[in-house]
This record gives sequence, C-alpha cells and structure tokens, in this order.
Amino acid sequence: MWGSALWPVTLECGDVGLRPIRYRDRAEWTRLRARNARWMAPWEASNPLPGGELPSYRAMVSSLNRQAREDSALPFVITERGESLHHPPAIVGQLTVSTIVWGSARMATLGYWVDEAHAGRGIAPTAVALATDHCFRGLGLHRMEINIKPENRASLRVVEKLGFRDEGLRERYLHIAGEWADHRSFALTAEEVPEGLLTRWQSRR
Repeated sequence: MWGSALWPVTLECGDVGLRPIRYRDRAEWTRLRARNARWMAPWEASNPLPGGELPSYRAMVSSLNRQAREDSALPFVITERGESLHHPPAIVGQLTVSTIVWGSARMATLGYWVDEAHAGRGIAPTAVALATDHCFRGLGLHRMEINIKPENRASLRVVEKLGFRDEGLRERYLHIAGEWADHRSFALTAEEVPEGLLTRWQSRR
C-alpha cells in the first residue's frame, strides 16, 4: 500500500491540475454543480434504496477523505488556471479514483465530470491521464478501469482519445438517474503505456 506518504498529492500539466477536494471548496463546488444540473442529470449517480438520497457535500468529502486515509480512493477536484496569476485555479470538475484493490489485483476504477463550459477542450483527457500515470507510477497499480453509459458520448470521447480498451457491456451495472443502467467498461494496464499516458495523449493532440 502507498500510505500517507503519497496522499495528499497535487498533479499538474500546463493550466490543468488535480488537487484533493476540501471542505472549504463547498461554495465553489456547489455553484458549479448547480450551473451544470441539466448537463449532469442523465449521468448522475443515484441512491437505489427506497427514498434514498445522495449525501450532503460535507458527508461526501468526509467519506472520500476517510477512503483516502484507508488507501482505497484518491478524491480530486479538476482545476484550471486562468490568465491572472493573482487568482487561484478555478474548479472545473471532479475526478475520483475509487475502489483501489491491492494484493495480486492492484487495480482501481476512475470516474470524472467536467463543467459543460469547459468540455471539449482536452481538460478531461488531461486530468484522466495525470491520475492514471500517478496510479501506475506513483502507487504501483497495474490496471485502471472506467465505466460509461453508452449514451454518454462526451465521456466516451475521453476514453477513445486516451486509447482505453473497450471490454464490453456490463448490464444494469450502476444506479444512475434513478434506474439501474448498462455501462460500457474500458480499461488500460501499465504495460500498454510504458511511455506514460500523458505523454501519449500529448503526442496525439
């Protein structure tokens, strides 16, 4: 396991960055989610329990921080630096490496979302590449997996750009927008990107 020596961590490539999500991000994060409510609605995770609700922002961050301490997750926000060096980078999305499995598997699942106004600019692929390289090289993981609803074309473009393999359909895999939804599963192993995923992504742009 990697332990506290490698978390928290901040990763950067140009103006795009990943840093740990914080309690004090609540106002900025909430405004961003509200602005993207319609954009996010078809892909929003939901609680399958009768009358179940999603956790509050504070409860979400508390749970993610606990998972990070337990070496089972990396909870990031995606940031972008603006033209002014006097202002901190703005939050433009979220990326979480979750379900980290050690032992003989050494794998994890990655999920992400990006502000609609920033979509299509290469931010999501860059963030995914940064996180994947950190997992492979920093943590010593072997496999990264991303699961996407077949209708989510914007997210499918991210894994296509990065060269994740399509491993097929998982029926009724996750509870999304109030129902069990099929997902396509994409994966990448460390041997497939010996040069690093970020290097490969940048060479293809």
